[in-house]
Amino acid sequence: MHVIVTGSLGYDFIMDFSGRFADRIMPDNLHKISLSFLADKLNKQFGGTAGNIAYSLNLLGTEPTIVSVAGNDFGPYKTFLETNKIDIAGITVFDTEPTSCYFVVTDKDDNQIGTFYTGAQKYASKLSLTSILNTRAHSEKSFVIISPQDPTAMKKFVAECREIHVPYLYDPAFQIGTFTKDELRQGIEGAELLIGNDYEIDLIIQTLEISHEELLVMGPKAVITTLGAKGSIIETRHDAIHVKPARAKNVSDPTGAGDAYRGGFIAGYVRALASDPRGRGALTPGVVTTDQLLVCGQMGAVAAVYTVEKYGTVTHHYTQEEFVKRYKENYGNTVDL
Repeated sequence: MHVIVTGSLGYDFIMDFSGRFADRIMPDNLHKISLSFLADKLNKQFGGTAGNIAYSLNLLGTEPTIVSVAGNDFGPYKTFLETNKIDIAGITVFDTEPTSCYFVVTDKDDNQIGTFYTGAQKYASKLSLTSILNTRAHSEKSFVIISPQDPTAMKKFVAECREIHVPYLYDPAFQIGTFTKDELRQGIEGAELLIGNDYEIDLIIQTLEISHEELLVMGPKAVITTLGAKGSIIETRHDAIHVKPARAKNVSDPTGAGDAYRGGFIAGYVRALASDPRGRGALTPGVVTTDQLLVCGQMGAVAAVYTVEKYGTVTHHYTQEEFVKRYKENYGNTVDL
């Protein structure tokens, strides 16, 4: 199964603050907040949701195609992707703008405050998934990841996936607040999977003015809630699967851990779909079993822990053999890659 990853490409400027944000924030004065943090470490890295997710998918042997936009400073990032043999055929470069940038500060408790500069990402809605999917052989099955980026592009990709009946993971994340109720509902109802951290899932429920139980029956076969160092929960209409976090050897930088989790989860998920002897068209609730979903979550957890041990989002590396060994060390059984 071919995985198409949509989302942002960018340069991450990661800074460390040796104190705690909570010590600088006065809850009674949030209406006039003015804060500045002295960072004692700065690192420029390759990043963006599409780049980060594709990197983990590629490490796990799931060959992704990135569909995104980049700017006039894309050269070093392009070389990095080509060196790692990640398909960049779906990336369009706009020479009039720089590539997107993410500026993030992490405190000593691993809380983060970030700002995303759009740059070339403003042109993402000019891309089309339909034209890309139509270039594939009809016999090839595809799965799309719709990760956060320009909201107009995200809405377009949702509409295209629904129109041509291509399954997708919906990850609205920091764009939740930019969608109307109807737009957010459209994305969720048509999705095969919905993912977000616990804050984002609660925000979705609040925005749609529904209950948690109503979210679980809206359309996705599973709702995945990541809980940081506490692991994750994968919920279907009938089950709640609690996934323990993988053990980190050290904690260097949590930036990108969520994207790595997504890469690991989807690498496991498309393998589960491919193992169904009835084929993609026969997929129904229960075909991807709770045991398989547990494996997907555990693969996501192991992929994420490699990221937090390194400074940056795509600075880590592992072989598939190393991944399988670490998976077994954490969960007691093996996984096929």
